Amino acid sequence: MTIWETLDAIERTDRGLIFVDRRERETRLEWVQLRQEARCVAASLQRKGVLPGERVALVYRTEPDFFRAFFGCLYAGAVPTPLYPPVRLGRLESYHQRTANMLTSADAVLVLASASIRKLLGRSIREAKPRHGCITLEQLGKSSPIEAPRTSALGLVQFSSGTTSQPKPVALSHRALLVQGRIILDQLAESFPESRASHSGVSWLPLYHDMGLIGCVIPAMIHSTDLVLIRPEDFIGRPALWLRALSRHKAIISPAPNFAYGLCAQRIRDEELDGVDLSSWRVALNGAEAVQEHTLRSFSNRFSKFGFREEAMTPVYGLSEAALAVCFSDFKAPRKTHQLEDGTTHISLGAPLPGFEVAIRDSQGSSVGEGESGRIWIRGPSLMEGYLNQPEATAEILVDGWLNTGDVGCLFGGELSVIGRAKDLIILNGKNHSPATIEASIVDLNGLRDGCVAAVGVPHADSERLVLLVEHASQATPAAIEQLGPLCTQRILEDHSLQAETVVLRPGTLPRTSSGKIRRRAALTHLLNDSLLPPESMGPLKLLSALWDSRRSMPRTP
Repeated sequence: MTIWETLDAIERTDRGLIFVDRRERETRLEWVQLRQEARCVAASLQRKGVLPGERVALVYRTEPDFFRAFFGCLYAGAVPTPLYPPVRLGRLESYHQRTANMLTSADAVLVLASASIRKLLGRSIREAKPRHGCITLEQLGKSSPIEAPRTSALGLVQFSSGTTSQPKPVALSHRALLVQGRIILDQLAESFPESRASHSGVSWLPLYHDMGLIGCVIPAMIHSTDLVLIRPEDFIGRPALWLRALSRHKAIISPAPNFAYGLCAQRIRDEELDGVDLSSWRVALNGAEAVQEHTLRSFSNRFSKFGFREEAMTPVYGLSEAALAVCFSDFKAPRKTHQLEDGTTHISLGAPLPGFEVAIRDSQGSSVGEGESGRIWIRGPSLMEGYLNQPEATAEILVDGWLNTGDVGCLFGGELSVIGRAKDLIILNGKNHSPATIEASIVDLNGLRDGCVAAVGVPHADSERLVLLVEHASQATPAAIEQLGPLCTQRILEDHSLQAETVVLRPGTLPRTSSGKIRRRAALTHLLNDSLLPPESMGPLKLLSALWDSRRSMPRTP
């Protein structure tokens, strides 16, 4: 079965996508309406000359046109390839480089974008040279709905986050996407059968990210239920929008990375939650980055008086190459922690989901014992077909049906704990140390911007020296900023008996992936090259200059 066949099967006309703006005004796009509009887009794509199996890049914010373009591609037999928009205008240079690389590696033949975003894409388009250029849906034109949809073996090209390397084009089949959606729905139905009729959710996650698209949109479509959507930039500007929407719609599930829970605990004021009731929120998935006990505890304590249940906090594990989820914690049980032989404690991310297997192997590929750390390998029903047009890179991590995730972790009683990315581990005096574990020790310090710390190993003789790169909070006082470095160094010495040097940075300095993860290796490279700098200030004149440069660079539409 395909994604578009699943959309075709929806009959209910009262459910769909609900878009919430910063003023909490809501607009609805029903699934059945979306189906009709997507079929019109598909006809226009066919008329444009887009062939089955060809990739069409989508560069949108969270808005109805993204969904018209996404499902329109699927009806036309094309393969939608979501890319992130230029949200950090002070880093346009690196944005254009990464976007052009992604367009080229996906071999995209067309870029569909909103009118406002298209104005900034000229340099990326000039470098990548997609055959049909870059246009809006309005420029694509209107056509009568197609009657006979085309089918491609692939349903989506989802780029990996690029935490430790360049983002790679993950090729996912229709089957893999639908398997993921059904697994999530089955887990909800098993744990909360009384809520099966209304498994509605809320998401502010970007649609170019697997947790936002595959984890939220696909299950909502399969179940033909409501999905409430908030723009990521609106959530960052006003985190209370998320919790207010959850309460208003009595949603039972919503996912987010760890930093979002910390942001809410720090920035939401009680008066913003007048009348809010979070008791319907039964599954608060926490994944996509290291899960920190301090953050979970702070969020649960902060919002318990608004009905949030501590057991709702659900640490999870997944990755793009598996189409998303691999392990879920128990939805109804208190979270668990595991202690390694070196004394470090790690949160349990749960047992493998139905159909998945997890194995921990050493550097020679042999299985290790209970509680011993090693590389995490997975096998399951929704693994990627491979990296698109990259057979050598695919062969490096897909071996005999197993996928080498590149993460280091351990198993306790069949439940997984993740230590970190193998490439990020820091070697101090011949011993490996997890950056996430080190970083977790200082997340509660006064003056630190929540989640904005990177522990890196700087080459030194035959080993490395530990350097902490931390961003101070924008509202921190000069005194707090001055004390932040010494406090970080002292805390690491007390908690880990490690000597560290701390570099305090301005907000926004640490390089991030499109999904918001800090790129430690890129941060280290910039540190060594003396190029670890905050983004340029984007005033009106610089913005006009960027728009003019993009306009001059944009090739004529074929």
